[in-house]
Amino acid sequence: MKFAHPGLLWLLAVLPLMALYLRFFRQQDLPALRFPANAMVPGLAREGLRNHVVIPGLLRMIAVALLILAAARPQKGLRSEELTTKATDLMVCLDLSRSMLILDFKPQNRFEVARNVIADFIKGREHDRMGLVVFAEYAVTQCPLTTDREALLAMIQSLAIGDIAPDRTAIGMGISTSVQRLKDSQAKSKGIILVTDGSNNAGSVDPVTAAKAAAAFGIKIYTIGAGTPEGGDMPVDDPLLGRRLVPVKSDLDEDTLLKVATLTGGRYFRAKSPDALKEIFKEIDAMEKTDIKVREFMEYEELYWPFLLAALAFLFVELGLSKTIFRTLP
Repeated sequence: MKFAHPGLLWLLAVLPLMALYLRFFRQQDLPALRFPANAMVPGLAREGLRNHVVIPGLLRMIAVALLILAAARPQKGLRSEELTTKATDLMVCLDLSRSMLILDFKPQNRFEVARNVIADFIKGREHDRMGLVVFAEYAVTQCPLTTDREALLAMIQSLAIGDIAPDRTAIGMGISTSVQRLKDSQAKSKGIILVTDGSNNAGSVDPVTAAKAAAAFGIKIYTIGAGTPEGGDMPVDDPLLGRRLVPVKSDLDEDTLLKVATLTGGRYFRAKSPDALKEIFKEIDAMEKTDIKVREFMEYEELYWPFLLAALAFLFVELGLSKTIFRTLP
């Protein structure tokens, strides 16, 4: 809560002055009647007369305090900012093929590291629209372009290898699906961040053809090859021996990923470790920063009515008591 006119709150300093007047001046000027003894007139003893002054005075002080608060206009903010120009639209295109389970990004596998790094990247893109496409044997739009980062992050955390038939890799379809989500965007900058550890061996569209379509729509593609050149161990569920680790070599098609990036004005990166992948996303984050204008504003809900009504209620009570049971003479 804030006050539209906080300077008026200084008027609350009058309350101690009112209290001093009530204590040291008003009570010394109590009305009196001449009688041989106060006890002969029950209810008119000096303590009783003092209540006739103090209680209405306190009610008046409370009313004045509430009136000052109402005049300062307490408010509750409803909204804080509004974008006036569009910034960057980005689609993250993530490989969910089984090879992403290879444990060469120890202690985690490639998929877990990529998911965590992507989540951190999204948290830092406050004013951009972002979306998510995942692919293995085919591609799926997991989340269209959105500014709802919490929803997008929740979707990323819910991903798992096996959500899509994981034994093949349709990189071209992943790119093509991402292009479909970006082609009508009016943003100043449009880009796809592709993370994969394999080569295209499925789908009806090859990566280079998909990249040419992206270039035609002004979409840059940043390709990231994940994994060490020598590969690593991958967990496999054997029906006889149970889960065991099987050594798997890397089959990353770097030439195609480099060509895809070059055709669209993007860049190709090789991530051989978790730290390298983090640095790559930091570099992409710096390259895809677009200057935008943000108009700061705040809509407020006025909260002065309860204070004003309460002040009027105290004033009416004080007036009523002063004219009835607390009436004084003269």
